Amino acid sequence: MRTEDQNPWPSGRGVVNHTTSVWLVLLALLLAANLPFVSERWLAVIPRRAPKTLWMRVGDLVVCYALAIALGLALEQSAGQIAPQGWAFYAATGALFLTLAYPGFVYRYLYKRKH
Repeated sequence: MRTEDQNPWPSGRGVVNHTTSVWLVLLALLLAANLPFVSERWLAVIPRRAPKTLWMRVGDLVVCYALAIALGLALEQSAGQIAPQGWAFYAATGALFLTLAYPGFVYRYLYKRKH
């Protein structure tokens, strides 16, 4: 009989438990969603001479979304088999990602800074 305290994965297969992996993915989504708006670099790594336009930031946002989803899939794979996902999953996570990107968008384009 297994108790709640025991490791849910036999033979030490999993790296982190399910709750930790969910919070890790949510944190990665939050950081990745705001990264294009707080950095002038491509993916916060590759330097640029000129400031990024809105469309460049949207491109960064798409790449950051893909990387965050890849992290989630990797964590799910480490826990066991990846569940098949349809269009509804990507529509819902994309909407969540855009919602999480709102603070960065407000900071970059709507917040009035005093000079």
